[in-house]
Amino acid sequence: MIRSMTAYARAEEQGPWGRLSWELRSVNHRYLDLQFKLPEDFRALENELRAATLAHVARGKVEAVLRFDPAPETPAPLALDEERLRQLRVALDALNAALGLMAPPEPMRVLAWPGVLRQGDPGESRVPLAAASALFRAALEDFAATRRREGERTAALLDERVKALAVLVEQVRVRAPQVRASWHERLQARLKEFAVEVEAGRLAQEAALAAQRLDVDEELSRLASHLTEVRATLKRGEPVGRRLDFLMQELNREANTLSSKSQDAEMTRCAVEMKVIIEQMREQVQNIE
Repeated sequence: MIRSMTAYARAEEQGPWGRLSWELRSVNHRYLDLQFKLPEDFRALENELRAATLAHVARGKVEAVLRFDPAPETPAPLALDEERLRQLRVALDALNAALGLMAPPEPMRVLAWPGVLRQGDPGESRVPLAAASALFRAALEDFAATRRREGERTAALLDERVKALAVLVEQVRVRAPQVRASWHERLQARLKEFAVEVEAGRLAQEAALAAQRLDVDEELSRLASHLTEVRATLKRGEPVGRRLDFLMQELNREANTLSSKSQDAEMTRCAVEMKVIIEQMREQVQNIE
């Protein structure tokens, strides 16, 4: 399956701990380059997130950014230290018994006594690691689906251009014998025009040399072979970007050779059109994983 290296995805979630948002974006790159930008409290997730990404991405420069806006903190509840309060009550009872005092203690003074009032349990950590991990996987699925859809469109465009190249190759194949015959006719006409007598052997030798210069059968065969390989590569279920890039280079080489050998306006036009289409394909291939 063809996958594009260019994609974007975003996922967001609101919870009691605040708001989480992931952004994933990628562009073409010769190798795989993963970059995670995480708040410090989420650094522990990086290895897990990298492993999850590698299951979907084989090539490209991928940047994953996590943003976390925590909810305003609620102060921990206050609680009485029962043991400290019991000790204070024993001391007050002893004081009342010794001095004969019967007045009850004032509550605010009791609460102000060191150790009687303390903050309750603040509860679990407010850093939502599990929620961030689950949200990343949802964003990653969307990101991978985008790469597949873009890849399918690119494969369709490449297939159209392969068909166009095949038509041009066939046009040159049909035209080549006509060009050779036309050259031979022009040579005969020139010799007749200038009343030049040439030995049959010498004429045959010149004709053979000209045929060799004009022969493009090998270039046409290699072009056809490369186009067949491009079609087969587009159907593979693995990353094929580098292979397609190599095939574009080979196609361009054969088109250039064909153009340099051409001594016919129609063949030259076909060769130039081939190079234009191959360049269009090469630009598309740069974004394939």
